[in-house]
Amino acid sequence: MSVLPSLRAEIAAATDRLMATAAHLDDADVTAPSALPGWSRGHVLTHLARNADGLVNLLRWARTGIEMPQYPDPAARAAEIEEGAARRAAEHRADLELSAARLATAIDELPQPAWSAMVRALRPPPHPAWYVLVRRVRELELHHVDLRAGYTPDDWPEAFVLRELHDCLACWPYGRSTVGAIVLEEPAREWRHLGEGPVVRGAARDVLAWLTGRSAGQRIRVVYEGQRAEGDRLPSPPPWLTMPAPANLPTAPPDTYPEESP
Repeated sequence: MSVLPSLRAEIAAATDRLMATAAHLDDADVTAPSALPGWSRGHVLTHLARNADGLVNLLRWARTGIEMPQYPDPAARAAEIEEGAARRAAEHRADLELSAARLATAIDELPQPAWSAMVRALRPPPHPAWYVLVRRVRELELHHVDLRAGYTPDDWPEAFVLRELHDCLACWPYGRSTVGAIVLEEPAREWRHLGEGPVVRGAARDVLAWLTGRSAGQRIRVVYEGQRAEGDRLPSPPPWLTMPAPANLPTAPPDTYPEESP
C-alpha cells in the first residue's frame, strides 16, 4: 500500500470543492479581484487549469523518460494565464473540468515504476513523480482560498494542513527566519530553534494560513520566551516562495507522507 490512493482521493475531493465554488461564479464574479495582487478570479482559475496541464507534462516525462518541462518558461506561463483570465465564467468552468480530467487520466495511466522517476518544476530541486500529487493538492487548496469566494483556511482538510506544515518546515529559510519557534495548539506539536525571534502559537490551520500568506495571523499569538518583550505584534512570515518540493524525498512512493509526524 502506498500514499498514492489517498493523494488521488484528496485531488478528486479538492477538485469537486473547487468546481462547486466555480459553479456559483458569474461573468462579473470572475473579473473581480482575487486575494492575489494584480490577479482577478479569472487569473486564479486559469492558473489552476494550466497547472493541471503542466503537471500532465511532468507525468508524461516520468512515463516516457523524455524531458518535458511543466511550462516552457516563466514568461510563457504568465502569458497563458493573462490570455485566459478574461474569459466568461462558463469557459472557465469547462477549462477547469477538462484540464482536471486530463490530469486524472494521466495519474490513472502512469505505470507503477514511473512514480519513482525524477522530474523538475520551474524551480529546483527535482522530485520523484509521486510528489506531483502533493503539489496538485497544494495548488487546489491554497488557490481556492485565493478566490475569495467563500472557501477559507477553516475549510482545509486536516491531512492537507499537517502535510503542508511538514513541508513548510522542511524548507524553512534558516538565517532569514522571523520567528524562533512554532507551537501548534491543535494538534499539540512544535518546532524549535528556527531562528531569531518570538514563539508563534496557534491552531494548525491558522499557522499554515499565516505562513503561506493566506491570513494576517489574526488568531495567532506571539510569545517572547527568555527575551525582552517588544509587544505582541506578529512578525511578517519568513521571506520565501512556495516550495516546489522539499529536498531528500523518498524516491518510491512511501506508505504515508509525511512518513513520520512532524
